[in-house]
Amino acid sequence: MSAAVAPRGSAGLRGSAGTRFPLAELHCHIEGAAPPPLVERLAARHGIDVSPIIADGAYVWQGFSGFLAAYDLAASVFKSEEDFADLAHSHLSGLAAQGAIYAEIFISPDHARASGIEPAIYARGLAAGIERARGETRIEARMVVVGVRHLGPDAVEMAARFAAEPGRPLITGFNLAGDERVGEPRDFERAFDIARDAGLGLTAHAGELCGPQSVRAAIESFRPARIGHGVRAIEDAGLVSEIVEKGIVLEVCPGSNLALGIYDDIKAHPLKQLVDAGVRATVSSDDPPFFHTDLSREYRLAAQNGLGEAERIALTRTALEAAFVEEDVRRALIDRFQIAALSLGAPAASD
Repeated sequence: MSAAVAPRGSAGLRGSAGTRFPLAELHCHIEGAAPPPLVERLAARHGIDVSPIIADGAYVWQGFSGFLAAYDLAASVFKSEEDFADLAHSHLSGLAAQGAIYAEIFISPDHARASGIEPAIYARGLAAGIERARGETRIEARMVVVGVRHLGPDAVEMAARFAAEPGRPLITGFNLAGDERVGEPRDFERAFDIARDAGLGLTAHAGELCGPQSVRAAIESFRPARIGHGVRAIEDAGLVSEIVEKGIVLEVCPGSNLALGIYDDIKAHPLKQLVDAGVRATVSSDDPPFFHTDLSREYRLAAQNGLGEAERIALTRTALEAAFVEEDVRRALIDRFQIAALSLGAPAASD
């Protein structure tokens, strides 16, 4: 894959009335949000060679396995609590500048250990960055711990135990990520039981590289509130009906799907079909600089896919309703959303 091009329109979206469009994001890996210049700067400080994955200020990689390797190398340059605080602050400040009022970031204890930093210090640094961004921009954010499936069930269970430990500020969810082609969902059921018992929100990557059977198996094994990606469900009408019936929310990432070649172009993407079928969907940027995207572009891609302004505003409402966040904070966010939606001249949807 050639070097990524910078996304346009990062100043945010405007509705038909010229008012700032309210955005929210549920699916973004924090190391995958690291801008190449920051990675290069930290790599030089720590003596790490990142030239194989960055050229002309952009990430380069080939295929999904190549992407995972590039992600791991980029993640390895973050070595301190301050590094992670700066990363979270930079990412969330950028989202707020685009009009986002809420974001969740996926965090990986395994990547922290691989960088030589204790997961507790890693999470503390990210929490500090979240707090700083909130104080400066009013954006609200929470962390969702991921277990990396291609590291095996024991590693995923360890990640779940980390997420479930008390005293983890701003950690509110658990997720299964990594190479979808490795292992079966039933291999990771114990990890989800641990997270569920701790009261964490549950989501899992499925239905991206693998077909609808991946989504069905994840739903059966994990009983999640959300599915990351899930777009391949469109290949099974019965599965789509089940997702609608159970109210499962799909964290759709069109730009990521296009960059990985899951679909040839945005016209072929099933987001509009899923929404028309009654699926509750959101859009997110996944690993934005790796996939030459940002959150504003994801909403623009939704428009290019056929979603009207009211449908795109509903994406934000759905994200807030499905967020792994305390109920009083959710209520405050929805109040902010309703004010913004009404200023666009669009219905904010009833409670």
